[in-house]
Amino acid sequence: MLRIRPPKPAMAIGSLVKRCYSRSQTLSRPQTADFTHAVIGGGVVGLAIAQALACPPGPSTSTVLLERHGAVGTETSSRNSEVIHAGIYYGAGSLKTKMCISGRERLYGLCEKYGIPHRRTGKWIVAQNDVQLDALQRIHDFCVNEISVPVRWVGREEAARREPAVRAEKGILESPTTGIIDSHALMLCLLGLFEEAGGTLALSSAVEAITPLGGPSALPGSAGWELRVRDAVSGEISTITAEAIINSAGLGAVDVHNMIVPKAQRKKMYYAKGNYFSYPVSAHNINTLIYPAPEPGHGGLGTHLTLDMAGRIKLGPDVEWVDSADDLAVNTSRLPQTIKEVKKYLPGLDETQLQPDYAGIRPKLSKKAAVAHGKGFVDFVIQKEAGYEGWVNLLNIESPGLTSSLEIAQAVRRLLYPYVPRPGYPFY
Repeated sequence: MLRIRPPKPAMAIGSLVKRCYSRSQTLSRPQTADFTHAVIGGGVVGLAIAQALACPPGPSTSTVLLERHGAVGTETSSRNSEVIHAGIYYGAGSLKTKMCISGRERLYGLCEKYGIPHRRTGKWIVAQNDVQLDALQRIHDFCVNEISVPVRWVGREEAARREPAVRAEKGILESPTTGIIDSHALMLCLLGLFEEAGGTLALSSAVEAITPLGGPSALPGSAGWELRVRDAVSGEISTITAEAIINSAGLGAVDVHNMIVPKAQRKKMYYAKGNYFSYPVSAHNINTLIYPAPEPGHGGLGTHLTLDMAGRIKLGPDVEWVDSADDLAVNTSRLPQTIKEVKKYLPGLDETQLQPDYAGIRPKLSKKAAVAHGKGFVDFVIQKEAGYEGWVNLLNIESPGLTSSLEIAQAVRRLLYPYVPRPGYPFY
């Protein structure tokens, strides 16, 4: 049985073009490309997609995973709350709900099969006033009546016994299927599975230009795709070709999208920075994740209390709109607001013990709501782009992207191979 292990040395992009691959009949196009699939972006979603595609419908496919940094998962995938979400916020018909609910079960299965550190902590959503209690009631009814996700009300006596430090003036709704995971161990597992299936990882490989191939009377991409890739270490430029490309570049996904489409179809990325502060476990013996009731129009789920697998308490993220995905320093000027928000549900918080921890950036297509109960909710985008052949585009893959990653991978695979059954894997 495969266990989590450090990744094999990645191949330099320059050497990729020298490798020979047998050709498959998977995408019904002339087999002249260097690779069957080129997955752009080595975060947790890109790793899951690459792993799913490397376990092919036929014996001769080849998959390359292109990551612009010197290691996988250094952006949003490693700078988040590491929560396995239940899928309760996003609306019954949304991709976020569908991907999260199915992805959660796949993820727990993967963790159990391969020993990835995780824990089913449960989550409390707490209400301090009648408006927030109404929000909890809507979530409860939605979960029970529409999406069949387990939730339960927690009474005052139980709350005082389990988490005496937590304040909830009006009510507590518990999500028992919420948990936490070691995201780095998850990514190492997916990378190991990808490499074991014969996939090729190219680190420090930044995609700078993409050209769809095909004759004037054919759809762009019908003859494959040409990618111009720069080695971030040497500066060397290489060109590789693939039958299909998958844009899972996260914070760079809009840039990749804009490389391909006409100017009128280009999009803008908005960067929602989340600042996290750490708090010593000794201050409060808390064993459950604590979230405030969601507020309409908010760009996130509120400043919440989470735990990691080392037992540390993390407070965050807030929502700070920034102009650059590289703005990753914790903004300590946000600490007073974090204290104010957290003290609503943790009144005994010793603010002198809070320390800046880390910050992450969520890639968004709009400065609008993160939950479906607010105005302007923006869903995941996971689609084959109309007017092209062999291009699967993923945009707005923010929370719950980590929880959804394995289901997103299967969605991508179904888009490329709608008539080919998936080889049996216990966690898929």
